[in-house]
This record gives sequence, C-alpha cells and structure tokens, in this order.
Amino acid sequence: MTRHSPFFALRLAATEAEKAAAQALRHQVFVEELGAMGGRLSDPCAGIEADEFDAHCEHLLLLDSMRGEAVIGTTRVMTQEGAARAGRFASEAEFDLSALRRSGRRLLEVGRTCLHPDHRGGAAMHRLWQGLAALVEERGVELLFGLASFPGTDSDAVAEPLACLQRDHLAPGEIRPRSLKPVPLSPRPARDADRRTAMLATPALVKAYLRLGGKVGEGAFLDREFGCIDVCMVLHTAMLSERSRAIYAERRR
Repeated sequence: MTRHSPFFALRLAATEAEKAAAQALRHQVFVEELGAMGGRLSDPCAGIEADEFDAHCEHLLLLDSMRGEAVIGTTRVMTQEGAARAGRFASEAEFDLSALRRSGRRLLEVGRTCLHPDHRGGAAMHRLWQGLAALVEERGVELLFGLASFPGTDSDAVAEPLACLQRDHLAPGEIRPRSLKPVPLSPRPARDADRRTAMLATPALVKAYLRLGGKVGEGAFLDREFGCIDVCMVLHTAMLSERSRAIYAERRR
C-alpha cells in the first residue's frame, strides 16, 4: 500500500467556513482525543471547539492540497491590537504577563496549536512553524509567546520535565511570564540521566520552542477544563539561529 504524501499549503482563514474548519480540528484533537471540555463557545453537537478569543484572532491553517485542502493543522495568533479588543491575551487567564507588556516589544500570542494525528512527528509541524515565521517577519514581531501543555492533571507524573524546564530554560526576568497559581514542583535537583528522560517526556510543541531558542515562564498552571498542565513559552525572534531559520523559516527566492 502506498502511503499518502501530502502537499502542504498555508494560509490564514479568510472566511467563517475556514475558521470553522480550524475549530473542528481543535474539537477532534482537544475534546475527542484529549478529553478537554473545550472553550466557552464550543458546540459539541456541531463538533466545534471555540471560545471568546477566536473573534479577535487570526487562524493559520495547514492544508493538505492532495486531499481537497483538508485542514490538518492549525494555530491561532493574537496581536496586541486583538488583545486590546478582547480585553486581554488568552494566556492571561493563567499567567501574569506584566513583564512582557512592560517590555515595549512587539508581541504575538500563539495558541490552540494542533495537528491531525496522521500528520504528527514529521514535516507538518515544521511547515506550520514556517507559516508562523512568515507572520513574525511580516508583522515585525519581536516576542512570540503562548501556552504549551503537558497532557493530564497529575503534576507528579510530569514533575521531572517541569523541574528541568524551570532550571535549564527559565526566561529572563524582564520578559518572564509567571503562573497565577503555580503547580507545586519537587525541589530536588535532577541528575543528568533525568534530563534525558525529562526531554523524552516533554511535549513536541515545548521542544519546538526550545530548539528555536525559546524559554519558559515561571511555574506551571493546572488547566482543569482542558485536562492538562500548561507552561508559558517565550521566544525572542531575534535569537533565532541560522540553523533554526533554515529549518523553520521561508527562504526568500
């Protein structure tokens, strides 16, 4: 049997139908697969995961052009102007972003990132990051940030990777988000072997941020509605290495 090889396309949702397709994928991943309750405006009967921030965000779509442009990946982005219209960034329900706001940098929040299960662990995530990189360049973004989740609500089960993130990848104080209700972490230092084990238990999205030079905010937050433990990642776009740009960024031709 020949394995289907997708041809990826990227674009921002331009219609309500395209936005609904992104919300349908979010429902499939977050609600059906991971057991989350979904956002306040979700419609389980229609298979839609939605919240009050969607109207103030742009929705980046990753499409499989070989299958009728099916939406196989999505992430949403919120500018500072969008946050002003919404009243806050979505992440501010869990993290204090005062330092980021005081930084005077151009900010872009990333959230609700997900991929169809058939397209994980390969080129799809790289392609989605290419789309984000293009937006960053187009909008003059200096700091990219957003929540990334560890599945499950048992903090003991993810204590090792969380502790390693806090010790080895903590964001500088002047741009550091802080959990509004930190999940208690074990104070014991991890051994070198634990670092390797911890990285294996670290979600792909967190590792993608780290590969690009990203840092983590202080503490983690227990999100019971989505059944996960969240960290807030921050990426200073000027710190992107040439290697990372080669992997993730669109090259000008």
